[in-house]
Amino acid sequence: MDTAQLQSFIKNALAEDVGDGDHTSLATIPAGTQGRARLIIKESGTLGGLELAVAIFAAVDASLNVTVLGNDGEEVKPGDVVLTVEGSTHAILIAERLVLNCMQRMSGIATKTRSMRGLISPYHAQLLDTRKTTPGLRLLEKWAVRIGGGVNHRTGLYDMVLIKDNHVDYAGGIANALQAARAYLNETGKPLQIEIEVRNLDELDQVIAAGGADRIMLDNFSFPDLREAVNRIGGRFTTEASGGITEQNIAEYAACGVDYISVGALTHSVKSLDMSLKAY
Repeated sequence: MDTAQLQSFIKNALAEDVGDGDHTSLATIPAGTQGRARLIIKESGTLGGLELAVAIFAAVDASLNVTVLGNDGEEVKPGDVVLTVEGSTHAILIAERLVLNCMQRMSGIATKTRSMRGLISPYHAQLLDTRKTTPGLRLLEKWAVRIGGGVNHRTGLYDMVLIKDNHVDYAGGIANALQAARAYLNETGKPLQIEIEVRNLDELDQVIAAGGADRIMLDNFSFPDLREAVNRIGGRFTTEASGGITEQNIAEYAACGVDYISVGALTHSVKSLDMSLKAY
């Protein structure tokens, strides 16, 4: 975990919410008031973001006493209390919404990931996320995928060469794109892997003939074509299935023998897990 990036996120998120002060708390609660609260789970799922919550409370007020009663990645149910916090009521109320927003979102992603990962557990395929994340929240959302048992794909545009259909079209074809990518990496000395997306078996044959790729993304393939693609590749390249993959069909994708299955829905359309922070 990039600690500097995490602290920057917390600082910016608090600035967005607090502005020039929590005027409701300042207006209604005397300065110096002490209190306590507990974070209560209201829906079954996989817990995510607890470690982040502790960091948020510490950033708001290092004197807050946080007691952690759970662990990221564990299954929770309604009524479970996963942490308590004691100290300045003003500080608790400032941290409340950011803690809940992050934990609800991360727990929802971890829950979805855990569910889909379980569906492919009989197979060797690993579950990948994508770059279809909420701007500014990629660090947290990909963290939540790991908590749920998934694997992070590239973090951004900078840590892998991923040649997709638009790159191929603009480059003048698959062979041109692969050749240019290899030349670029040789010139720059960047130790990046090259992945290329193919849309059909003809494009797959072009990649196999051209060489130079480390991984092939088989996008929106039918199941017969996906099985044929895996056979043609014969272990010479790492394989990734993508496109239109849901909880209803992911096991069938895994059964085709691919190494990875990428699912954008892990982060772009997940339901948050319900929870609340209540004084007691």
